[in-house]
Amino acid sequence: MLETRPSPAEVAWDAFVAAHPCGHILQTSRWARLKQGFGWDAGRAVVSEGTGPGAPIIAGASLLFRRLPWGQALAYVPKGPLADFADAAQAGALLAELRRVCRRWRAALLKIEPDLPAASELGSQLRALGFRPSAQRVQPLSTMVIDLDAGDEALLARMKPKWRYNIRLAEKKGVCVRPGTAGDLRGIQGLMARTGQRDGFAVHSPDYYEAATRLFVPAGLADWLVAEHEGQLLAAIAVFALGAHAWYMWGASADDGRSLMPNHALQWAAIRWARARGCRYYDLWGIPDEVGANPEAFANPECWGHEGLWGVYRFKQGFGGQVVRFTGAWDLPLSPPGYAVYRLGLRLSNRKPRSEAL
Repeated sequence: MLETRPSPAEVAWDAFVAAHPCGHILQTSRWARLKQGFGWDAGRAVVSEGTGPGAPIIAGASLLFRRLPWGQALAYVPKGPLADFADAAQAGALLAELRRVCRRWRAALLKIEPDLPAASELGSQLRALGFRPSAQRVQPLSTMVIDLDAGDEALLARMKPKWRYNIRLAEKKGVCVRPGTAGDLRGIQGLMARTGQRDGFAVHSPDYYEAATRLFVPAGLADWLVAEHEGQLLAAIAVFALGAHAWYMWGASADDGRSLMPNHALQWAAIRWARARGCRYYDLWGIPDEVGANPEAFANPECWGHEGLWGVYRFKQGFGGQVVRFTGAWDLPLSPPGYAVYRLGLRLSNRKPRSEAL
């Protein structure tokens, strides 16, 4: 059973993450606890303004560690670190602390994926700290983000007409969207497995979704939203919120009932759920990077693909969001021999940059 009560240090860290302009749910102590139950170890690097237990945090990172086959470890910072990379003193202090924590785990490399838009200036700052672009990433490189600073009618007006129609059609046909309960998890997990088989997406074990529910839902940081019709479960999504940001994390749907448009109803409910929590942005989480790299080249639907993330892009692009492309994954070699073995392993396995199940 995962412990869900945070320590004082975790409370302080999570408050810093929630208040940071780039704070992300994947940087919280609860996300680290979730991963600790499924093959990862966790640590934290913190830079404070002053000394003592009450000193305010000014920069930091929640790290995950996974043992590599030859005994060293991969250190990974999902959607972090949280720092002002333009502040050389702050960035240098954080890097020193990151190195210190990584030494305890005998890390061969440190991989980071900051929740920051791609920019040449940021790339120069990371290179100056010793990082290099990584051949392997974990999080989606491009996404769509909806600005929630508007009322319902304005948000609907930004959507494509067919999407507004489908949202209203779902309501007219009697599709009901409600918060999920513990009793819904078995059905949701069945939908997850079916969706993974049908669409070729990676899914987690039932234990993973149960653990995430215990950690985040009672704390008010997440909810399952389920769509039903006449008592039949049609679809479900998991949405998370922290500070000004909300994220659509996982979703699944049944083979039947698609004509009732439950997925459109769910996303509209999620948008309103995020706004009710004071969030300013709703991240739909993951679109083809070809779009992120050159949105204008893919303005015409005839240019879109038909496999992988293209299917979800066709769905997500109708909700009125803006394309955002992140800086991606960066590696800091900590052990030259270990990093060389890591890179050789990537080449031998012919792994392509890809997103994995969160």
